[in-house]
Amino acid sequence: MKYDMSQPVSVKVSSRYQIAVPSQARERLNIQRGDRLLVDIHDGLILLIPMPKSFSTQFAGLHREIWSQSDTAKYVNEEREDWNPAVGK
Repeated sequence: MKYDMSQPVSVKVSSRYQIAVPSQARERLNIQRGDRLLVDIHDGLILLIPMPKSFSTQFAGLHREIWSQSDTAKYVNEEREDWNPAVGK
């Protein structure tokens, strides 16, 4: 079943300052029991962001177009030499 979250959903803050994530949001973002959410504040808004199980997997390949015309092995070796000149010798 698809849910439209274009309309805000009200949640109540409990006496322990807890809220429940609405079912529409949980289903749409596949949030399961035990999952962790990152809490961020941006321009007066509270953002709840599902935390990936692995940041490495989540961001693998991000912005690959930047490197598509580059020799990445050469770049990495040059960076290593800049950090430790003995590596290149």
